[in-house]
Amino acid sequence: MPPAEPRPPEKPLQQVVEEVGLYPTEAFEFVQQGLSYTVQKLHGEMKDEKASRHVTGRDLCDGLREFALMNWGLLARTVLGRWNVRKTIDFGRIVFALVDNGYMQKTADDTLEDFRDVFDFKIAFENYKIESPT
Repeated sequence: MPPAEPRPPEKPLQQVVEEVGLYPTEAFEFVQQGLSYTVQKLHGEMKDEKASRHVTGRDLCDGLREFALMNWGLLARTVLGRWNVRKTIDFGRIVFALVDNGYMQKTADDTLEDFRDVFDFKIAFENYKIESPT
């Protein structure tokens, strides 16, 4: 089932950040940018506005990992840790705060549990190799 019709955000992002109280604004912005990166990587350029561009929690976690590594290399885990993002469930908490406040969409099948233990941060950010486009 495709996501519901988008609705405008209900409150400013800073208010959402303050209400969640666990992560700074930068973490929320990173997740939003990482979602765009992941959608682009998985679905390419938008050709049909009505086509689903949905990504799963697992896909998003993998995309966020790659996006972090592209931005910060071996410092990715350190940067995310400074934002209190230490497990994939943290990505999920940010995503669902954004969904609940109209910044992102989800399908009826998407749950916070989709983000639980997708990968171990220590292993995922320790050794990495970004595949270059061919």
